[in-house]
Amino acid sequence: MTAAQTRNGLTNDPRLLAGVAGGLVSALAALLAFRGLPFGLGLFWLSPLPLFMAGLGFGKLAGGIAVGTGTVALLLAQPGWLTALLWLGLYGVPVLLLLFLGLQEQPPRISTGLPLAALGVWPAALTLLAAFLAADAGGLEAVLRAAVAMGLERMGTDAPEAVVTQIVRLQAAALALWLAIALVANSAAAQAFLQRRRLALAPAPAWRQSHLPRWYPALPGLAGLVWLMSGSESLLPLSLCLVLSVPLLLQGLAAMHRRLASFSGRLPLLILFYVLILVFSLPGALVLVALGLLEQYGRRNPPANM
Repeated sequence: MTAAQTRNGLTNDPRLLAGVAGGLVSALAALLAFRGLPFGLGLFWLSPLPLFMAGLGFGKLAGGIAVGTGTVALLLAQPGWLTALLWLGLYGVPVLLLLFLGLQEQPPRISTGLPLAALGVWPAALTLLAAFLAADAGGLEAVLRAAVAMGLERMGTDAPEAVVTQIVRLQAAALALWLAIALVANSAAAQAFLQRRRLALAPAPAWRQSHLPRWYPALPGLAGLVWLMSGSESLLPLSLCLVLSVPLLLQGLAAMHRRLASFSGRLPLLILFYVLILVFSLPGALVLVALGLLEQYGRRNPPANM
């Protein structure tokens, strides 16, 4: 009887094994980046992948075990709390949010509306937390300006004050977009890997059909209104408005892919669009946000020649 209990015990639960393995691999990838080892930066981008694989393949409990294991591993491997908190803020907590909001186990399916909204709400919460913590250091703008100046100094470049100001204004939005792309790419890669091996709990969603909740555009709208009322020099409302607009940008990107899906020359046209977006970053982002708003409130079935 003891042997049977051992075989069927907690240590043989695949959710526990997958969660522990995913957390350890994710923590190792982050640790290589934090210690500046070769290929560490690339591995840091892939740090959420094992967490998503545990959650999408073995359920929300496995995802929670993976995040908990990764946190404990980083606390044991690195002195202090900073490394673990940074990993939790960038990857651990967002992965849990996406799993718990998106993965529906009865019946098994993956919804994308609330997880897409979380890609804006969570970075906005981090921005508010950063502003609160930076209050004693001169405010959020002073801290961001010092960080930009340090980065430019390490690169050996000297930018005009107007350029530094522009970077400071867009820095929070750029970090939010980077985080959103990393999370979306890793979740899609994990789902594709698991589905090819028939290990996924739910079929892959139609990523190009992702649609925000109808209430979501009110959040960046309110932040933008506060920014206009508080003056153009107020950084926090502007940062919140831009950060909360990231899901609209992603929705516009998904709409662009969907509307070109039936076009025969889709690939070269998509390459052209991405090149233009990279070259003209700010206008391209504004166009995608506008397309996201059109997708949210405009016609769902546009003419074929649109």
